[in-house]
Order: sequence, then structure tokens, then C-alpha cells
Amino acid sequence: MLKMQSLNATVLAFALAFAAPAAHAAPDEAGIRAVIESFRTAIIQKDRTRFLDLFVQNDVPWQSVLEDRSLAQVQAKRPEAIKARFKSGNNPVAFIDGIVASSNTSEETFSNVRIDSDGDVATVTFDYRFLSNGRATNWGKECWLMVRTESGWKITSLAYSVVLPPVAKAD
Repeated sequence: MLKMQSLNATVLAFALAFAAPAAHAAPDEAGIRAVIESFRTAIIQKDRTRFLDLFVQNDVPWQSVLEDRSLAQVQAKRPEAIKARFKSGNNPVAFIDGIVASSNTSEETFSNVRIDSDGDVATVTFDYRFLSNGRATNWGKECWLMVRTESGWKITSLAYSVVLPPVAKAD
């Protein structure tokens, strides 16, 4: 009888150990994932209004940082380029306006999405790939800081690394 109770306790402990990660899911993860999907589809559909509605305010700062090889590639043409230059014009409005004005198709894909939230604030990180006419123009890691407002989750800031495709060498 004691061995059976010990076996039952062991089985229960394993079951709880594997069930535990589900119990730690971010509060309202579905709401946060809905913002990620709206971000993605607003780019594809060139939907400026829906895109800008994802942010607390339209001029929230975006900060990019070039990975080292990409920085060297940019500096070959523009020696004054720096790794993490702040540009006040790098924000949601400029981004979506550029997409809407372009005749190219645009898409941003996301993978390895990770969400950490207490239900009111959240960090979202993922690997991204930005496509123009189906071709990757840059990729890297993207990080969002979000807050839950009366009208749902909103992005308050965004930072991302930039990896550029290598320049083709002339023969």
C-alpha cells in the first residue's frame, strides 16, 4: 500500500510540474497577442488608423540599434553613422506613413514571441523579419513595453535591433 501511495504521489508531482508553466501564463496573454496580430495585419493592409490605435500616443519613441556587421556596412557609405542613433522622427506615424505611401507590399513576421506581464504592464519580445515585396530588408529582435488601458493593451515604447542583408560583392 505504501509503495502505491508513493507511486501516486510521484505521478501527481510530475503532473503538477508539467502543468505549472500553464499556470504562469501572462495575464490576458490573448489580449496582448491580439495587439501583435493587429500590428502585423495593419502593416500588410496599410491600415494607418488601426496601426496608430495600437499605441498610447502616436509619437512614442522607437529606438533602433544596428548590429556590428550592419553598422560597418552602413558606415562604408555614411562614415558618420552610429550604432544607436536616436531620431525623433522614428515613431509609429513615420513608419506607417512610409508603408502607406509605398507601392511595395510590406509585412513584418514574428517568431519566438515571449510575453511577461502582471496584467497591467507587459514586455513583449520576439524575433522579427521585415519584408518588402516578399524580400527581407532587415531582421533582428524587437521589444515592446505595453500597458493595459481602459481600451485595451497599448504599446508605450519599442526598441529593435537591425541586421541588414550582406551587400553582394561585385565580381
